[in-house]
Amino acid sequence: MPYTFSFADIQDRPVAVFGAGTLGRRIALMFASRGGTVRVYDPSAEQARAATESVAGELPGLITARGSGTPGKAVAAESVAEAVARAWLVVEAVPERLDVKIPLWGEIDAAAPADTIFTTNSSSYPSRLMTERVRDPKRLCNMHFYMPPEAKAVDLMSDGETERGLLDTLLAVLPEFDIHPFEARRESVGFIFNRVWAAIKRESLAVVAEGVARPEDVDAMFRLNWHLPAGPFQMMDQVGLDVVLDIEEHYARENPDLPRGPRDLLHRYVDAGKLGVKSGEGFYPHP
Repeated sequence: MPYTFSFADIQDRPVAVFGAGTLGRRIALMFASRGGTVRVYDPSAEQARAATESVAGELPGLITARGSGTPGKAVAAESVAEAVARAWLVVEAVPERLDVKIPLWGEIDAAAPADTIFTTNSSSYPSRLMTERVRDPKRLCNMHFYMPPEAKAVDLMSDGETERGLLDTLLAVLPEFDIHPFEARRESVGFIFNRVWAAIKRESLAVVAEGVARPEDVDAMFRLNWHLPAGPFQMMDQVGLDVVLDIEEHYARENPDLPRGPRDLLHRYVDAGKLGVKSGEGFYPHP
């Protein structure tokens, strides 16, 4: 089964988004900006409805700011089968647990049209680990979003068997939704941008762990030199230092040669309950 489409082929077919959390609803927002329908499915019907309301509220402003696009709509689906009916694309954005993702992909595979493209937004797991219940692994790949609509770049990565035409379709069609894809040419933990960001984040942590600088020094230099609104430590506080530590531990399992200093520094904060914005204190106080 070929998974090759033009925008004209798919513009009247829905997109199915699984997972109605913060990122799931932002993904739905982008796909609703070209006049089509996005179906949102979540085990919590309340979460799914909240996601559709969020899209409806943000969509006019997004299109105005972009200067192009046509308002579509997001609707809450009550079942997996309803979500994927006639869908050209599935985006899975559920929690980072394979024991959740693998059974869900089995349900999606059983109900989806034969030509539907399957993508996972997973930031930690390559899609090849999710193919156990997918009959045709050629239809699945990673499509990793950051935080649209502000961050418009996405990583694409094959599951090792992904059909070339599928990847070419996403590379050609996603820009219609103001989503700009970049293909990882081989399997890579962290994809493209996350690997670059991880190196910056890790070295920022290292200079503080070694006593070379304070977090506020590093952040101030980033803001001044690169004209950024926030530096690495401010951004880590936003993400949550427990999450940052989990990511660093994952990288370390893949590459045991990584230095321990950055993780030791994070452990001191996490063990003290200083997780960043969500706990009221991290590298900075957050009243």
